[in-house]
Amino acid sequence: MTKAKNILFVVSLFTFLFANSQEEKKENPFSLKWDNGFKLESVDKSFKLSFGGRLMIDHAFFSQDNNLDLAFGELIIKNGTEIRRARLFTSGTVYGNVDFKLDLSFEGGKVGLKDVYLGIKKIPIIGNLRIGNVKEPFRLEMLTSSKYITFMERSLIGDFSPTRNNGIIIFNDFLSKRLSYQTGLFRNAKGNGNDITANDGYTFTGRISGLAINDTKKKQLLHLGLGYSLRKPNSREYSVSSRPEAHLSGIKYINTGTIEDVDNINLLNFETAFVKGAFSAQVEYLISSVNTGTVSIIDTYNFSSYYGQASYFLTGEHKKYKSSYGGFNRIKPKNNFGGTNKGIGAWEVAIRYSNSDLNSEDILGGEQTDIILGLNWYLNPVTRIMLNHVWEDVKGIGNGNTFQFRFQIDF
Repeated sequence: MTKAKNILFVVSLFTFLFANSQEEKKENPFSLKWDNGFKLESVDKSFKLSFGGRLMIDHAFFSQDNNLDLAFGELIIKNGTEIRRARLFTSGTVYGNVDFKLDLSFEGGKVGLKDVYLGIKKIPIIGNLRIGNVKEPFRLEMLTSSKYITFMERSLIGDFSPTRNNGIIIFNDFLSKRLSYQTGLFRNAKGNGNDITANDGYTFTGRISGLAINDTKKKQLLHLGLGYSLRKPNSREYSVSSRPEAHLSGIKYINTGTIEDVDNINLLNFETAFVKGAFSAQVEYLISSVNTGTVSIIDTYNFSSYYGQASYFLTGEHKKYKSSYGGFNRIKPKNNFGGTNKGIGAWEVAIRYSNSDLNSEDILGGEQTDIILGLNWYLNPVTRIMLNHVWEDVKGIGNGNTFQFRFQIDF
């Protein structure tokens, strides 16, 4: 009799636990899926969680002519390798209108912070608000993730101000995302946003963009944008310097040096991008006006930088627009390399011309032009091999060459 009672108790307990688990499942059902990364999501989509990372391994070979040897010294390192990016992140949405992201980087033997923010979505009129270490809304190329940029490195235009900063930003889209704005106030925090004092002044950055053409059926897009940044450093210093468009290069051929007694810096950026099927083009032009607080003949210095690039998918894919604040999105090959379909992946050829002029008044920072020829092989949506050949021309001085390639995976 006792044995029968024990069996009955176990069966009853199992039934109770199973019923409760089924009830919890009905109340709070979640699904875990792979969508080029792991994503956990509730049925009503009010709770979302994504986690993943990226790994980029670079190799490069350098050379320069005798004129650059005389001006900057002979190259000590003529080839190198590095883990360009190694990151882990988690991001998500809770209760439908609060989002967050924590993006940790392991680069150069140090742990750093990239996107680290809390946000509120669906605010009337304002749209979205984020507080933390975020991307300043400035330059389309900088807003596009490093996972999706066409070349291994961004152009010379990226050296005039930081990509990310610590602050608050609001942004929204209108007219079915045909018109967008972003604006933010930042604190000039150093050390990837983790700065206790953060006392190097304030930065205001704003941007407006529009899609003059957005035909998804014909795979056509025309993006136009204008960005402005006002920067007031308490240190009263500002400088711009650029290496060739190769991160492994240790030489910066152009450099303004430290400009002192700076009152404010005004940056203005024009941007446009065009996509028509397998072809795409992108152009940006930046003007930097540095105003000093000194009473002298020279109180303003003007520098500039621009680039133009074009690419074409030999296998028929096309660039996909993510958002105004997110730039361009992931490329998904029509047929992944290997596998059951025995595909060849996606193949893209690209070229870019970029220029940066750091000469103004009595500052002779130099002028540099880079031409890059690139080849991208997308084995699948998360794996890419990149080859870049960079020709560097330092105006009036000499020429250099860089050949580099990258193995990349992100999820």
